[in-house]
Amino acid sequence: MAAKSLRKKIKVDLLEQLERNGTVGQYYQDLVSDYMQLWDVKNMLIDDIEKRGAVVDHVSNTGKSNRKKNDSVGELVKVNDRMVKLLDAIGITPAQVDGDPSDEM
Repeated sequence: MAAKSLRKKIKVDLLEQLERNGTVGQYYQDLVSDYMQLWDVKNMLIDDIEKRGAVVDHVSNTGKSNRKKNDSVGELVKVNDRMVKLLDAIGITPAQVDGDPSDEM
């Protein structure tokens, strides 16, 4: 699925969940937009990690070449954490599925 198509589906789903929960208002819609901006950043960070790896070449101030952790790894963790907090702030939690709990996988 193309990223733009997935992005649109996620945003629509979040807005529908707000409506189902009775959470209405521009403030909450703006928080969904903030979430989607973070979603974009998350995907850029993932792309960077896939492209350059978790460890990258680095040249220090003294000109010495060495390897260091890709900063995108730590930033990805922070962005994911912020995304979860935003969902919590707008009252969106994982959907509970009706049915027999013993039917799981």
